[in-house]
Amino acid sequence: MRSKMVLVLALAMGMITTVLFYQYMAKFDKKETTSAPMAEIVVAKERIDKNEKITAEKLEVIQVSEDRALPQAVPSISQAEGKLADAMIEKGEPILSHRLVSQTEETVYVSRKVKEGYRAVSVSLNLPQSVTNLIEPEDDVDVIFAKEDKKAEDVPDFRTNILLEKARVLAVGRKITLPENTKEPYVEYTAVTLELKPEDAVKLVKASQEGIVHLMLHTRPVMKADSSPSEGNES
Repeated sequence: MRSKMVLVLALAMGMITTVLFYQYMAKFDKKETTSAPMAEIVVAKERIDKNEKITAEKLEVIQVSEDRALPQAVPSISQAEGKLADAMIEKGEPILSHRLVSQTEETVYVSRKVKEGYRAVSVSLNLPQSVTNLIEPEDDVDVIFAKEDKKAEDVPDFRTNILLEKARVLAVGRKITLPENTKEPYVEYTAVTLELKPEDAVKLVKASQEGIVHLMLHTRPVMKADSSPSEGNES
């Protein structure tokens, strides 16, 4: 009888010890969880390409422990929305403030307008050669090259041909913004900057040294809401 009582007491004590142990561990885990402060950061919901304008639909806010949040991590979608990515951002990657470019910077640095694989090159032009200074940034132009035929004996003769077709205008003079997006008064310019493949830029420079270069203006391209030319717009 006595041995049975000892067994019952031992089982009871074991159960009590087990319950107390789990209660202690639960409090310990809760303490560990609540002791780590959390922070909100913005990450890419899908891949964002270089120079792409960032929209809210491509972003989401997640929570991470403060010790895992980088100092440059953007804490709210509003701080990243409308900016441009200066490099590709993969899905799930945190949005970092130093990798964002404002639209204001886009109106200051022409280098940010140049597409991958292209170069910016300028050519000097007078009023007739620049369509009387009527060419504006984001226009499309053909480049006409005229060279005097030295073999002509009596009357000077010029050989003329279209050197380049539908080149994008990055700037006229130092102006790189669209007319409707600037309050600057009209200023005459003597140079136009075009966006060209490197080999075409070489052709343009060579032609400007050997003869006369004229620009021929295309129909104004349809512009998107962010003031960039619409893809696939044909003249």
